Amino acid sequence: MKTKPNLSSRQLYDISFGFFGVQIAYALQSANVSRIFATLGADPHSLSYFWILPPLMGMIVQPLVGFFSDKTWCRFGRRIPYLFIGALVAVIVMCLLPNAGSFGMTVATAMTFGLVALMFLDTSINMAMQPFKMMVGDLVNEQQKAKAYSIQSFLCNAGSIVGYIFPLFFTWIGIKNKAPKGVVPDSVIWSFYIGAAILILCVIYTVTHVREMPPEEYVQYQDTVEDAKGKVHVKEPKGAWKVFFEVGLVQFFCWAAFLYMWTYTGGTIGHTVWHTLDTSSRAYQDAGNWVGVLFAVQAVGSVCWALVLPKFKSTKAAYALSLLIGAIGFALVPYCANAYLLFVPFILIGFAWAAMLAMPFTFVTNAFEGSSRMGTVLGLFNCTICLPQIIAAATGGLVMAVVCHKEAGVFVQDHMFLAAAAFLVIATLCVFAITIKKHSTQA
Repeated sequence: MKTKPNLSSRQLYDISFGFFGVQIAYALQSANVSRIFATLGADPHSLSYFWILPPLMGMIVQPLVGFFSDKTWCRFGRRIPYLFIGALVAVIVMCLLPNAGSFGMTVATAMTFGLVALMFLDTSINMAMQPFKMMVGDLVNEQQKAKAYSIQSFLCNAGSIVGYIFPLFFTWIGIKNKAPKGVVPDSVIWSFYIGAAILILCVIYTVTHVREMPPEEYVQYQDTVEDAKGKVHVKEPKGAWKVFFEVGLVQFFCWAAFLYMWTYTGGTIGHTVWHTLDTSSRAYQDAGNWVGVLFAVQAVGSVCWALVLPKFKSTKAAYALSLLIGAIGFALVPYCANAYLLFVPFILIGFAWAAMLAMPFTFVTNAFEGSSRMGTVLGLFNCTICLPQIIAAATGGLVMAVVCHKEAGVFVQDHMFLAAAAFLVIATLCVFAITIKKHSTQA
């Protein structure tokens, strides 16, 4: 099996550049889904249920994209056709979702419309997102994997910053942040419009600047064996699936923690900083804008930490330390009553996020280096991201009933961040069970 050649930093950035646009779309979704559905009239106690649909679609779509892209060889590439189609659908749906309350529908109908739009948005984002991770697995050698995924993490978080601050930016330039009851403010709607435009431009850049290997070239970098009849087969890397499930256990607790953050930040800071539980109030919408700022601060922390991660000699140590710092950040959130003081815990949370975007894929793609089923493996690996979110979303109401109290008949969501902190501590301990390939330079 030949070793893939080293790529220049420019080439590594080109492979992942479109991820910048995809992540703007994902950031807009993650920061505004709870806000949109709360504005449409959803019960805060039921908000976590709206988060079941996105990871459920991810569990269905990404393995299929991986499986079929492994077998796709056409003039446009192997992974790129799925990237472009996913981005195109995402652009269309991004123009529809924030308008769910603007078509004069009843609350129930608007909620249904929003759910269907959310389903298609997350499906298309998943379809556009996964090819970037697969192209790193296809085109980058083992020695450069950590750097490549750290670059991807950097671009991902840079896109997140843009997506998170859009509503606040558009409010600042004069676009309305208040709308009639049941209608999403124009500041959010225009954020989705501009995010959609940036997404398609970034994807076009990647499509025109990245060359995927043709089959005859790609097979040279696979571990093959010839059978008695002279037929060549690709060998499955030994011990790879063990690494897959070890990393998956860490993923379970990490993504459950972040699902709680995405779901409950608005309600938490609305209570602790803006002193409101009324989702129709101006204070709640201002808290909603600040959620985007905090997530942008988290992304800034992630961008900075992503530049540090490749400098660690041990990926396991880098991974564990990052998650532990993130746990501290989660634990601090309920006790910060000042909007600007919240920057500190969200920067710390960003450290964990940077590691979650880079380290798991470094471990898994290195373990499966030389496999002909990299796309299928990464598609299945996405289940370790989606399944914990589904479980956390489905049980969020139960956890809230145990760890949170009520004020004026409404649940106060602050302590959901303490549950998230506990999850990241468990994840930190699980990191040390991950097996490192003996020949890996990243041990």
